[in-house]
Amino acid sequence: MKKLLVVDDEQSYRQLLSLVFESEGHQVYTASSGEEALKILRKENVQVLISDVRLPDMDGIQVLRLSRQISPDIGVVMITAFATVETAREAFKLGADDFVQKPFDIEELKVIVRKVIEKQALIDENRAFKRAQRERGRITNIIGNSPKMQAVFQMIETVAEVQSTVLITGESGTGKELVARAIHELSSRAEKPFISVNCGAFTETLLESELFGYVKGAFTGATTNRKGLFEAANKGTIFLDEIGEMSPAMQVKLLRVLQEKRVRPVGAHEEIPIDTRVIAATNRDLRSLVEEGSFREDLYYRISVIPINLPPLRERKEDIPLLVEHFIKKYCEITGKSLSISKKAMEILENYSWHGNVRELEHTIERAVALERSDSIQPESLPEHIINYNPERIRAEFTLPDEGINLFAHLENLERTYVVEALRKTGGNQTKAAQLLQMSVRSLRHLLDKHNIRSLSAKMRNLE
Repeated sequence: MKKLLVVDDEQSYRQLLSLVFESEGHQVYTASSGEEALKILRKENVQVLISDVRLPDMDGIQVLRLSRQISPDIGVVMITAFATVETAREAFKLGADDFVQKPFDIEELKVIVRKVIEKQALIDENRAFKRAQRERGRITNIIGNSPKMQAVFQMIETVAEVQSTVLITGESGTGKELVARAIHELSSRAEKPFISVNCGAFTETLLESELFGYVKGAFTGATTNRKGLFEAANKGTIFLDEIGEMSPAMQVKLLRVLQEKRVRPVGAHEEIPIDTRVIAATNRDLRSLVEEGSFREDLYYRISVIPINLPPLRERKEDIPLLVEHFIKKYCEITGKSLSISKKAMEILENYSWHGNVRELEHTIERAVALERSDSIQPESLPEHIINYNPERIRAEFTLPDEGINLFAHLENLERTYVVEALRKTGGNQTKAAQLLQMSVRSLRHLLDKHNIRSLSAKMRNLE
């Protein structure tokens, strides 16, 4: 049984079509005007609309256009006694399934409606199949049987059904973008765009034009209008990675977009309405940034309606064998090899701390698959620092002295030491140094200013 809506200002036609399609087993609603029809469409999940072209308050083409906005998948059959080529062309352009002229043959109309219903059934079947494919594929791209990862999987499936903003937190390399994509793929927005943007990779000006777009003449080089990523992701999802790197001015603008559901391109006077779900991510402690005053508290609460925290790999070591087997299979397919992994090599991998998390493990396996000459990955194919890793020795090096230490001063000094060492290793190249420290260039520059060593980059380059 399907729900049908018959729209005609002539009562005799409404009664006739109601009797015909109720006898076919369908539930039939009737309306004598366009406004009445739209009220029914907003309230009921109607599958097929049968509408006259001429109505007292609006024409059927307008009803067709508005009905598509309310229910994009609705089947539409237009009926008229005054058919014109222009009207028919406009109806088909707006997605009408068929166009019938009065007086019509009842049996012919019944066949047309059956075809529309069959077409919708195929669309529903195809959508269900694609959804099942996504559910099997996307979630399994995030590997893990540990209790912590099972909790993450459950959260993904739960939040996919709602439209609230999500904040994904976790260390670098834990798979925050994979989680964001899984949420999108399991949601009703799955067939619309998923657009990812790294907020730490752009200057404030560039980020604004990337997110909101710009109009011709807004600035030097703006020779045409350009759609922003928020508008490009309309009806879909935008993933704002490294949101903690966003400047205070951009935070204000983003907050307004989230509140108003509208964007204003750079240089434009008019705002554009959007329906874009926002998923944000950060490897920084936003609560601490709020306390420091570098991140807006109101924006923090706006983006963290639903928080998801990803555990570091060292807290779910039982997942390491699964991940190892997954990556071996992945890179064997690429290289055309067939490899397993030795027991000793697996023990070494399980013993390591993995501060780079899943990303570091993947790169390690990619390297091992490329280097291994036997049919099984051996310890010798693993990086030296992983083979020689000894947690007991590391703990001994960090023994707390009896007199205690000034922890904050010690950590500040350690932070400065690593920054200087990264710049030394990269010859003052800030981009490469930031990569070594697994942070954005903006974060590195913040540390250079914090420790008053911004000029160190130039000095290192001059030594080369």
